[in-house]
Amino acid sequence: MTDQVLELYWDSTYAVATTLMDVYPQVDPESVGLYELADLVEKLPGFQDDPSLVTEQILLDIQTVWYEETINL
Repeated sequence: MTDQVLELYWDSTYAVATTLMDVYPQVDPESVGLYELADLVEKLPGFQDDPSLVTEQILLDIQTVWYEETINL
């Protein structure tokens, strides 16, 4: 059995947020600025999208889901 890396794109909000939780469990989503968040997402294993396609709204959506998922643990 092999561990497949999920392909991630900017519009994969939930998948990106849960991968952030797995890769950066020590990071508090509320303490991350949007530029830092973009950098973290672009460094995720499996991230395949064009970094120039990101918008502020996409980052806010990812951050919101990331925060909501971490408080539901």
